[in-house]
Amino acid sequence: MAARMSFPQRSRALTVAVFAAVATWAVPSHALFEDDEARRAILELRQRFDALQQSNQRSGERSGEEVSQLRRSLLDLQTQIEALRTEQASLRGQNEQLQREVAELQRRQKDIAQGVDERLRKFEPLAVTVDGREFRADPAEKREFEAALAVFRSGKFPEAATAFGSFMRQYPQSGYLPSARFWLGNAQYATRDYKEAINNFKSLLAAAPDHARAPEAALSIANCQIELKDTRAARKTLEDLMRVYPQSEAAAAAKERLARLK
Repeated sequence: MAARMSFPQRSRALTVAVFAAVATWAVPSHALFEDDEARRAILELRQRFDALQQSNQRSGERSGEEVSQLRRSLLDLQTQIEALRTEQASLRGQNEQLQREVAELQRRQKDIAQGVDERLRKFEPLAVTVDGREFRADPAEKREFEAALAVFRSGKFPEAATAFGSFMRQYPQSGYLPSARFWLGNAQYATRDYKEAINNFKSLLAAAPDHARAPEAALSIANCQIELKDTRAARKTLEDLMRVYPQSEAAAAAKERLARLK
């Protein structure tokens, strides 16, 4: 297949062909046509040549415009590609920042959850053992009982009585209640509030007769009765103590005191 000619090559070939045709028509009139006919033929060829040349020129101009348009399209496309690359880089950076923020939020959430767990543990019931009894108590409940007991052991008996009374009102179902009654009765005995002390010791015996402090509570009741000069009641209390809790240390002490009362 012959190679396709460029626009200048086509123009030159067309020019050669036209002039060859003109030369043919330019022979003497007696060989082919009269002079008028020859001139008309030449004019027609020239017109055809000019038309072809203008057509080729317009084709060349159109080709040039198409090339220019293509170049502009390529430039626009390149600009769009660069803009997309820039946007992609920006989005990649934003994505990395979001990943860092998510990681930070997860870390904070974990810290908050741990903090909440720690705070909740401060309110969760604890297993405690007091006077041989094991039960569960709130941390605040445990602190208040121990604080009241510390006041009693410091010798501040009126303050201790107030502290134990407040504890019993605030925690009426507490596992500390029998022990609280025992120490409240002792604080009242120390402040010579014998009748109230007797009431608290009796409440302990009625609610928890098998409590580790029950024999001591019974002995304390007898001591209060002795202070109130109620010897008959004291003797009865000591006899009951020896009968109900014969193996206790309080029973041995009751036996000695009973002997002194006779």
